[in-house]
Amino acid sequence: MTEIKFKLNGKEQTLNTDPNRRLLDVLREDFKLTGSKEGCGEGECGACSVLLNKQIVNSCSVPLANVDGQDIVTIEGFSKTKEYQVIKDSFATAGGVQCGFCTPGMIIATQSLLNTKPRPNDYEIKIGLSGNLCRCTGYNLIIKSVKLAAKDGDGLW
Repeated sequence: MTEIKFKLNGKEQTLNTDPNRRLLDVLREDFKLTGSKEGCGEGECGACSVLLNKQIVNSCSVPLANVDGQDIVTIEGFSKTKEYQVIKDSFATAGGVQCGFCTPGMIIATQSLLNTKPRPNDYEIKIGLSGNLCRCTGYNLIIKSVKLAAKDGDGLW
């Protein structure tokens, strides 16, 4: 057992646990934050995406030891921001949500993209979302949603 300290959704946390546990499991089991989903368990689908120091990561691939002293934001924490409201509304307006399984990861990926490219073109959106799989759509409505978020949130990013 190792003491791991980190900030989770703005609050300081300390856990005395196995440092090899996956961040995804800690979020879901210890903190009951279930917005991050296990899709593939191999870091390939993006359903478990969170922001680690404002950078998107697949929480299923991150050992807890790697978050010691770091800042983690889950979809639950992000949902309390103005940026989230803009992205959520754009996905609803443009039809970028179908079954919803990938949506938390897509929203986190959108935020990560817009943080670095506030006015992305189609190619940049495709690259920015490339680590997130959606099994329901052809991605056209998701790309449209990201474009709308960039436009409606101009000045937030």
